[in-house]
Amino acid sequence: MAVQRYMAVIGAGLMGHSIALTFARAGNCLRVFDPSPESLASLHERVGASLRALGAAEIDAVLDRIKLADSIPGCVKNASFVTEATPENLELKRSVFAAVEASAPANCILASNTSVIPITKIMKGLKDPSRALGTHWWNPGHLIPLVELIRTEWTSEEAVQRTYALLREAGKTPVRVEKDVPGFIGNRLQHALWREAISLVERGICDAESVDTVIKSCFGRRLAVLGPLENADLVGTDLTFDIHQNVLFDLESRQGPSPYLERLVAEGKLGMKTGQGFRRWTPEEAQAVRDKVASHLVKLDGILSD
Repeated sequence: MAVQRYMAVIGAGLMGHSIALTFARAGNCLRVFDPSPESLASLHERVGASLRALGAAEIDAVLDRIKLADSIPGCVKNASFVTEATPENLELKRSVFAAVEASAPANCILASNTSVIPITKIMKGLKDPSRALGTHWWNPGHLIPLVELIRTEWTSEEAVQRTYALLREAGKTPVRVEKDVPGFIGNRLQHALWREAISLVERGICDAESVDTVIKSCFGRRLAVLGPLENADLVGTDLTFDIHQNVLFDLESRQGPSPYLERLVAEGKLGMKTGQGFRRWTPEEAQAVRDKVASHLVKLDGILSD
């Protein structure tokens, strides 16, 4: 069990609930604020449901550690660590951190959970940006181990090390991102794959189902235990070099979104929520995929926790 400390979370939505759950489960006391009364009021219910899905035995104890706050000052007062998990809006996040910095203790670390906005842009207006950084949690945050820890040009090494240790104590797998680049590490890798997957369909090489089948039935099975650079070392950098000489020239390299993807969006084919995207989906098929992913992640969490 981690040493008990006081923390704060701004935002009680999808990611805020996961972050609060994770830190509270590790023994920390938290206050959570959200400007939406409905979101704040349902927080304990949603955390409890997530804990029950995990088969957790300490539900009441975890919920007791999560208190609700009616303002940002009331939420962050005396906090040693603040995580912002508000919607992906730059001006909103900047205003939140201005209010947080005005009320939080001087030694409190300020962390933003964002997957798309550069941390530098969010923290630029702070009086003391040396204690500010990014912590990109992956959805669902209480089931995906990774948290990308992003430093800006101003972030102190002490703030990075304190955050890294805190995340490790909470059972997460933190990875340091030393330069604040768009997409950090995970989304750059993920969307490089997605760009080529879309291109294969766009060029008529195969259909969308074939792309997904190849990944799930082939190298996707290795990815959880063998990263791409480990794999390159496994087969040999010489073989990797030879393959790259013969395939990289033909891979998709456009700098903007695919016209094929643009057409799907323009035609209202937005994926499972509209019944068609790259593939057609009935409501039952879409729900089956969601259930399968959730079940898979819960099983993995149980295996990794043993």
